[in-house]
Amino acid sequence: MQYLTDILTTIGDNLYTYVVLALIILCGLYFTFKTRFAQFHLFPDSVRYMMENSGEGKVSSFQALMTCTASKVGTANIAGVALAVVVGGPGAIFWMWVMAIIGAASSIVEATLAQIYKSRTKDGNMFIGGPSYYISKALKKPKLGIVFSALFVFCYMFAFSILQANNMSSAFETFIPNYHETIWPWMIGIVFTVLIAMVVFGGLYRISFVSSYLVPAMASVYLFVGFYIFITNIGRLPEIFGAIFQDAFDFSAIYGGFVGSIIILGMKRGLLSNEAGMGSAPNAAASAVTSHPVKQGIMQILSVGIDTLLICSTSAFIILLSRNPLMPYMSGIPLMQAAVSSQVGAWGSYFIGFSVLCFSFSAIIGNFGISEPNLLFIKNNQKFVNITRAVCLLAVFAGCIVGPKLAWSLADVAVAMLATLNLVVIFILRGRFMVCFKDFVKQRKEGKNPVFKAEECGIYDTTEWK
Repeated sequence: MQYLTDILTTIGDNLYTYVVLALIILCGLYFTFKTRFAQFHLFPDSVRYMMENSGEGKVSSFQALMTCTASKVGTANIAGVALAVVVGGPGAIFWMWVMAIIGAASSIVEATLAQIYKSRTKDGNMFIGGPSYYISKALKKPKLGIVFSALFVFCYMFAFSILQANNMSSAFETFIPNYHETIWPWMIGIVFTVLIAMVVFGGLYRISFVSSYLVPAMASVYLFVGFYIFITNIGRLPEIFGAIFQDAFDFSAIYGGFVGSIIILGMKRGLLSNEAGMGSAPNAAASAVTSHPVKQGIMQILSVGIDTLLICSTSAFIILLSRNPLMPYMSGIPLMQAAVSSQVGAWGSYFIGFSVLCFSFSAIIGNFGISEPNLLFIKNNQKFVNITRAVCLLAVFAGCIVGPKLAWSLADVAVAMLATLNLVVIFILRGRFMVCFKDFVKQRKEGKNPVFKAEECGIYDTTEWK
């Protein structure tokens, strides 16, 4: 097991450092300039369009946004941030912010493409789509679409399920002595897996329904506690911000060990948290009923903002404001429990434990939800979908009993493979996106409610926007 962990760690580090981060930065900057910083000037529109009515029984823009955000807002927002800050230093949070702002532009592109090339389900009542669909329809490469779908299912339903469950399970280390030497991980794994199964076997609509309530509720409570800690330590904020920016630009430390530097740690954990450009957002975005693809595309500004700029930043400040010394040998969740307890008392450990349970639950059901279009793309058969769900539920159980290093390394490798393929594809399809984006901006400037007609924009290979 240790040998496998070492191999995955080596592969993940090299792919991230030399391929994925380079691609996400280059693509993000390219689309940022091409859209004239859409992640800033279209932010008010994303808030306005969020509450548009889609019709009874249809997935609304808000529900699609929450499903997408549910898959992003997971334990990486707590454990990943804690580890990045403690191991990499306060400067890591600055590079998370940078990754979120740059990556938001790529998220707009992939979500818009998913809307353009979405398809109806067999019953005709819902839409599905994602990178596999625009790879197949726009690039005319259905076999490559199947490859992407297989990678996506492996990443989100298997590797990420292991990671989320592992972080959830580690929260019990604080309360149960010698936790991993007892039967408790097995018992918790069984109960947690059953709870997940009760939602995911209800289908995409049930996942969207649960996410639309659970995500706002849990995020609001977590942010409230973080805001309380922030306010009660407001006198220390100049010191904290100074440490963040000073450490972020400590070029001698960065140059001395670039692969393990704060830039790489911050960007790796930032990407794993907000998933910009990875191909996850399009799967949820395609399910929404909206009048123009770009409307759902700009929803990703909100999604990335909620995930990184709000929740990850909250976790970072809780860690940096801790009144107790934080030990790097502690895993991410116990670290956060110690930090919160130092501010609010012993109940802080229980609060973080419950938050992690909710975060991991919502992330896993969200991951199953955004994976469903990829399963249907591989084989449009409900029996196949259910069998794959059942197999991947075993990964949820396995995550509760494996070591944390294996869980993080497996996730890193899966992310690297998936993001590389998707980023190359959206760059190739940049012309389709820009035609659609310019149409949206033109109608918006004319004071219209943008309505997309594909053929008027010279796009003839879509079935839902005639």
